[in-house]
Amino acid sequence: MNLDDIRSLNIREAGNWPMLPKLVVLTAILLVIVALGAFFDWKDQWETLGNARGDEAKLKEQYSQKKAKAINFDLYVQQLQEVEQSFGALVKQLPNRAEIDALLTDINQAGLGRGLTFELFKPATQEKMADFYAELPINIKITGNYHDMGAFASDVAQLPRIVTLNDVVISNEKGTLTFEAVAKTFRYLDEEEIAKQRAIQKAAKDKGRKK
Repeated sequence: MNLDDIRSLNIREAGNWPMLPKLVVLTAILLVIVALGAFFDWKDQWETLGNARGDEAKLKEQYSQKKAKAINFDLYVQQLQEVEQSFGALVKQLPNRAEIDALLTDINQAGLGRGLTFELFKPATQEKMADFYAELPINIKITGNYHDMGAFASDVAQLPRIVTLNDVVISNEKGTLTFEAVAKTFRYLDEEEIAKQRAIQKAAKDKGRKK
């Protein structure tokens, strides 16, 4: 069958066409039907399948992560216990309310013991409250020689309670060496104070949500 034979075919007489043209036309019609079906009917199904495959990948990743955690569960428990022990040791370095006065005396004695003179030793009138501890800044100004000031800073760092020296300024005023700093000490809150802090934080969050 040549090109002229194909051109001579009449669509109205399709039933009388030779077998080959019939097969070609039927195949073309079938392909068009499949393509239209894929576009109008299968499109959503393909999208659903694609989403399902994406979810499957996410679930496999989550499973792998949870499996790894389950395998290392004993290690995590051990690490948590170590963290709790370390945290407990740090908390023990924070004085309670009754011990603050003794700590202030220790800081003062650390300076006097090095032969330094306190020009200013002024604890803040109000503590800065955090989740489980309170911070007490102390403005200090001492005079003496450089070596003794360094020894004082070392003594403060070695106190059994946590004390930090901040905003340190050393100046020479008319031949007198002056050491100014903000010493910060901390104390842990009792249960009543912790409950109060949590209530304040919760109220602040609720207020923020309402806005």
